[in-house]
Amino acid sequence: MSKTETPKVVVVGSVAFDSVQTPKAAHEKLLGGSASYTSVASALFAKTGIVGVVGEDFPREYEEIFERAGVDTQGLQHEKGKTFHWSGVYEDNMNNRRTNCTDLNVFANFNPVIPEAYRTSPFLCLENIAPALQAHVLDQMGKPTFTVLDTMDLWINTTREELMKVIARVDLLTVNEHEARHLTGKGSLLKAARKILDMGPKYALIKKGEHGAFLMSHDDILLVPAWPLVEVVDPTGAGDTFAGGLIGTLAAFGEVTRENLHRALVNATVTAAYTCEAFSVDRLRHITRKELDARADAFLRMMP
Repeated sequence: MSKTETPKVVVVGSVAFDSVQTPKAAHEKLLGGSASYTSVASALFAKTGIVGVVGEDFPREYEEIFERAGVDTQGLQHEKGKTFHWSGVYEDNMNNRRTNCTDLNVFANFNPVIPEAYRTSPFLCLENIAPALQAHVLDQMGKPTFTVLDTMDLWINTTREELMKVIARVDLLTVNEHEARHLTGKGSLLKAARKILDMGPKYALIKKGEHGAFLMSHDDILLVPAWPLVEVVDPTGAGDTFAGGLIGTLAAFGEVTRENLHRALVNATVTAAYTCEAFSVDRLRHITRKELDARADAFLRMMP
């Protein structure tokens, strides 16, 4: 993609080194970060640009992973210092994860600058960076057709007022079930989703891990189960991959309808499952659209 060509999707978030230990294996400094998973997943469906920051230690081979996956990297900022590094360990059932270290490094001073060619992109995914940075990105964009926002407990706890202002500016908020309850104070996920809609977005997406996800609007609800995985190698980035599959599919369709949202949820589910089959984006970056579409069709046949 040329520097003047506008991608259909822009993804803004973290690009990191992940050091991960699971019951299957342990690996050091893999390509990770929310924007990495989301952009590679989105690029399976639509032209995608990434905005993030890396340090001097970020290898060229990792940047080439993005490029070979079809992700435009002109929004990837290179700064003096070290790349964001996260280290964690998964327990035997993969449902519980312990963080060993979170070294923000250059990400601590991340100031997202949106390339000129990206500013008119119709679909925007704001990963779980600080709400002030998410607002800064929105201020730089034109008027996206559809904006997805992710957040996490840290921002709910420390910058709630700023977060609420940003939530009111987007079309879809995506959170996991714990974050949904924490944000809204509601024990029922349906009540939590309704309260999220009252905050301003048109859609509330609540991810439930191995139990699937549901999407609620003011007048409708869509449910999807999870893809039945025989073996989980590494679940890191599955939620970010889900967001990428969702927004990439919607961008490919070009409009947000009930039918398109349903297919986007299906594609998001099966794409996220691929991420769980290997470490980092290793499985995700090697699948073909033909392979993915076949799995999505099989998934649809499973549902009554």
